[in-house]
Amino acid sequence: MDRRERVEHNLLRATDSDTEVLVPMLVRAFCDDPVASFMFIDESSRPRALKRFFKIQLRGDYLRTGEVWTTEERSGAAIWGPPSKPRPGMRDLFRVLPLLPELMPLRHMRDALRALFVVESERPTVPHWYLATLGTDPVVQGHGVGSTLLSSMLDRIDAEGAPAYLECSKERNVSFYARFGFNVTKELKTVIGGPRIWLMWREPRPVP
Repeated sequence: MDRRERVEHNLLRATDSDTEVLVPMLVRAFCDDPVASFMFIDESSRPRALKRFFKIQLRGDYLRTGEVWTTEERSGAAIWGPPSKPRPGMRDLFRVLPLLPELMPLRHMRDALRALFVVESERPTVPHWYLATLGTDPVVQGHGVGSTLLSSMLDRIDAEGAPAYLECSKERNVSFYARFGFNVTKELKTVIGGPRIWLMWREPRPVP
């Protein structure tokens, strides 16, 4: 891990006022994501669907009950749920149901919902920090933004002696998370024709 990257990117805790900048950035970061491509199969409407999703994720949930960290340039964001935050569960998944007819064909809704429920059913029950989203603006990917956002929070998690968990939807990112101590516990096939998901767990590292 290059510690110089952590100096180059100053971090701050995001607030509601950052949403208008962070949401478009996250849309750009996830437009080619396999899960987004499966959930919102119409490429032309996908940015609008992702915009609605990230607004709900930030304003309706994690800015209040979790922690959202970004850079001074708002070039990336890490969205975390603490161990004290209840698991999303079926109730929170149903919050997105009113959006689905508007954002995807009706014939696709059953498979999309089934995929969501499969992923949620695999979520560990042991208290842990949950990395819901880690996104970097494509124009600065490879410049250490994601590494800085991730390593900074993991330092704190290690100090707490807590585990962490995430779901990875891009195979090339598995090795990235592995460098930070995350290990694949399961490679999940959600539904026929759906994306593969790598479930990754991290035990806390000893603090020097």
